[in-house]
Order: sequence, then C-alpha cells, then structure tokens
Amino acid sequence: MEYTFPVTRTANPKPRPADETQLGFGKLFTDHMFLMNYTEGQGWHDGRIVPYGPISLDPSAMVFHYAQELFEGMKAYRTPDGTVQLFRPDKNIERMNNTCDRLCVPRIAPEVALQAICQLVDIDRDWIPHSKGTSLYIRPFIIATDPMLGVHPSKTYIFCVILSPVGSYYAAGINPVRIMVEREYVRCVKGGTGLAKAGGNYAASLIGQKKAEESGFAQVLWLDGIHRKYIDEVGAMNVFFVIDGVVITPDLTDGNILPGVTRRSCLEILKKWGLPVEERKLAIDEVLQAQQEGRLNEAFGTGTAAVISPIGELYDCGRSYIVNNNEIGPIAQRLYDAIYGLQTGVLEDDMGWTYKIG
Repeated sequence: MEYTFPVTRTANPKPRPADETQLGFGKLFTDHMFLMNYTEGQGWHDGRIVPYGPISLDPSAMVFHYAQELFEGMKAYRTPDGTVQLFRPDKNIERMNNTCDRLCVPRIAPEVALQAICQLVDIDRDWIPHSKGTSLYIRPFIIATDPMLGVHPSKTYIFCVILSPVGSYYAAGINPVRIMVEREYVRCVKGGTGLAKAGGNYAASLIGQKKAEESGFAQVLWLDGIHRKYIDEVGAMNVFFVIDGVVITPDLTDGNILPGVTRRSCLEILKKWGLPVEERKLAIDEVLQAQQEGRLNEAFGTGTAAVISPIGELYDCGRSYIVNNNEIGPIAQRLYDAIYGLQTGVLEDDMGWTYKIG
C-alpha cells in the first residue's frame, strides 16, 4: 500500500545557504516538516507536510515533565548523477520502533514512516547540498503530548520529521581525536534505556562530555554502570578496537548500548572482507594493556554524523595512551571509504543498502 500525505507549502520559502562550507551541523532547517498525531483508540492519524515552524504544546504536556520522547537520525545524499538516496532507512525505522517499545510509545507502521521521510525529502530536495562531504540530515522524533501531570504513558503523541542541510563532518580531513576514560559518571546501565535512542540518555551524558571538554578532550569513553570495568560507547558513538589484528566491539546483550546502524554496517562489511571480528565484553584494562604491549593497532567510533571517527589518544587516571601514532588506521580508513562510498553512490551498492527517492 502506498501513502501520499497532504502538503501545505510554505508561502515564505527561506533563502538557501550560498556558502556550503559554512553549513555546520543542525543549525539550518528546510522549509517544511512532517507531522502526524496519535490518539488512543484512533491510532496514528492526520499525517501531513506543513511549513516548518513552532509546535504549540500545553505547559503540562508530559514530554516536558517525564521525558517520554525518542528520536532518530539519518541522512539523504546526492549521488554523482543527481539521484537522492537514503542509507539503510529500514534499520533506522526498525530501531525507532524498538525504542517505542522500550518507552511505551505506540509503534508506527514502517511503510508509513518511510513514506513520510521520503515525501518530505522529495519536497525539500533543493535543500540537499552539492559539495563533497555534505548531506541532508533527517531527524524524526516522537513526543508525548497529554496535558497532565501523572507518571504513566501518554495517550496522545506527535510524530515529527525535520530536515537540516549539514556540512562535512571532517572539514580538514579525518583527524584522530583525544578521548578521556570516564570513571565517575555513567551513561546508562543494564536494564535501563541504553538500547533506546531517547533524549534522556543524551542528557545524562552531558556532564561527562562537559568534563572532558574542559580538560581538553573531544569526548569520553563510557564504562559500564555496574562494574565500571567494561567499555560501552565513546561519546554518542559505538566504539571499535583492533587488538592483534582482531576487530573487537562491545556486544549488545545487556541492552545498555545503542545498536547503531553504522556499527551494524561496519560489522557486516568486515565479515564480508573476511577480517576477524568479535562482539564481546571488552574491559578497559584489556585495551590499555594491549596499548602498553604494542598490540593495540587502532581504535575508532562509528555513527551517523561522522561515519568513522578515529581515536588517537586515550587518557585515563593521569596517563596518556597513544593509539597508532595518533593516525587513522587502515581498517578505519577502509571502512570509511566503503560506507561513505555506498552512501553517496560513488561505489556500486552490492549490499542492497541504499534507497532512492523520487
């Protein structure tokens, strides 16, 4: 079944940025947005595309008080032949619905969510930048809207999708970053909401990020919330380490790590290449010992914004551990080239991961 949502076009289109080198990330927004409401007993209804603008909510709306909210993040890319395409949107929508389950939010039919995203991107396709490394960031989110103070799932919600043209994450090339091991604060714990893309997880991480930045580091390496021993994530990204030629990433079995789409793609590509890969608990002490013994070959984070973010230094308890001479490693570089090449249509999609719009 195909869906076509009604469109109200803006009467006052905004000027598009002339200098794509100044786009930044998440600072500009396109002319339109998608909205859809949920009412208990009626389900999701009244999907529509309207001019981008403020959303009116009652001050007692439950999202403000109990943080029943979730979001996703993906991108639309311009290929060399002018085609606009998405990268594995089905996996983002699948994760969004899994987050809905965890936060007691009603699921959205995947085909409805995909059509909403595609139709909105198609309408605002002129906002997709043309320069190398740029893209159109897509932010779907759901908020609870019941005007009531009471700790229970809302009976009404809004699903919204907004778009933002974004610049190259690496304006000066892929440079390794300095990471501080965080031993005081935790992002989430087993049984919590770590597997969900919920705003509360990011709010809980801000204090660690602030602490790291004040000390001159780009981000923090999160450890598990129970033992303060096992590695979870790096900043808001999944993390990989290459030790003795084996690519290792923390497993998802405890539900405290976000199942990233880029993480999943890296794992599938690595296995396709025939490289040894392990998903398992990985203690920070194992990583630091490997570095001291010269067996830590490289380390990198993975996520939608950067694709691959190499780690050049780990700092823990007053001691610095340099990774791969503070240079991007060959596996990280090869993964970046492969995934970014698929996303932008530079490489032929032999994985069936891209979805063309229009």
